[in-house]
Amino acid sequence: MKITVIGTGYVGLVTGTCFAETGNKVTCVDIDKNKVNKLSSGQITIYEPGLEKIFLRNTKEGRLVFTTQLEEVIDQSEIIFLALPTPPGADGSADLKYVLEVADQIGKLMKEYKVIVNKSTVPVGTADKVRAAIENNYKGEFDVVSNPEFLREGVAVDDFMKPDRVVVGTTSERAKKLMSELYSPYVRQGNPVIYMDERSAELTKYAANSFLATKISFMNEIAQLCERMGADVDMVRKGIGSDDRIGKRFLFPGIGYGGSCFPKDVQALVKSATDVEYSFEILKAVEKVNALQKLHLVKKISAYFNHQLQGKKIALWGLAFKPNTDDIRDAPALDMIDALLTAGATITAYDPEAMTNAKNMIGDKIDYATNQYVALKGADALVIATEWSEFRTPDFDMIEMNLTSKVIFDGRNLFEVAKMKELGYHYESIGRF
Repeated sequence: MKITVIGTGYVGLVTGTCFAETGNKVTCVDIDKNKVNKLSSGQITIYEPGLEKIFLRNTKEGRLVFTTQLEEVIDQSEIIFLALPTPPGADGSADLKYVLEVADQIGKLMKEYKVIVNKSTVPVGTADKVRAAIENNYKGEFDVVSNPEFLREGVAVDDFMKPDRVVVGTTSERAKKLMSELYSPYVRQGNPVIYMDERSAELTKYAANSFLATKISFMNEIAQLCERMGADVDMVRKGIGSDDRIGKRFLFPGIGYGGSCFPKDVQALVKSATDVEYSFEILKAVEKVNALQKLHLVKKISAYFNHQLQGKKIALWGLAFKPNTDDIRDAPALDMIDALLTAGATITAYDPEAMTNAKNMIGDKIDYATNQYVALKGADALVIATEWSEFRTPDFDMIEMNLTSKVIFDGRNLFEVAKMKELGYHYESIGRF
């Protein structure tokens, strides 16, 4: 099939590359000439495990191409995906400016039937707005479909190629037939393609992410109780996770959720509820808990140093909001950095992939180390903010050698409490004693 993907951010690039991998001819469009030039020359612009290999294979075979010229590709496309940013406004609402501007352009360029697919996470009713924007300039037949993505950064290629489910919002049999053909290679093992109306599909994405965010905040509150009651959150997690009504996933306590999806989607759903005169109290609490949890470890650090952090040097392992990504959007590490710097500490950080993005965002407010052990030199404590695999089994002799004292604050519960006591560390984690 001939597909156009408009937008080459995280969702757009993964979507376009994975569609090309099953033999489709995919053209990705972006207004950023520099990015398009990089992608056209074989330089991938995001870090995502497994993506570069299939990106290079499909660009080499000519199935995946990039352009800044939308008008060159509309005629040859059967399906057009909108993978555009929908940044949150000050009130939490999703900004549809980019989506609707492109819809207007598509309407001016269309000459025959197309399926236009919202891949971006958008509020309920966006399909109607996209349809109206196109109809301002085009009076022929077309369909607008909602097809939300459920990609987890770090495992996005597997999520796309072997999806748990594919949600397609359309009431058009013609669009349904095309979408079925497109997704058939990805669901050969029997995982469902779930068809529904457009509004239900739009709400499904927000509901899914908001529910997962709720699980995270719930476990972080349980961890708070564990610390006060002398219980072990790991034991509680295993005890409740074995109940198949609850499930094992997203029950790990830590220093809060971040990234490009959960914070934005929870805010947007709260705002959408407000717009229809409903107060979504659970999600308001989820946001509040998450904001507090991001600074929970800072409170522990401050208490250990008798609330005198001026002049203390902190080594920070992890900047990305989760492992296997370079994404630092709403990363808990950033909140911790701000609080520690405000208290007078200095910070040397290391992250396997996210340091370039961190430098671009926060500049020289902190120092950046060439590896995890260099970051420790002369530090008064180690703080762990991201659960990268290479941090899980470190060389504790090297840690001891470089730190001024054996002090670790672990925001991701990477190490066993008993082992750390045996090694003689002052070790504090989340929800354990």
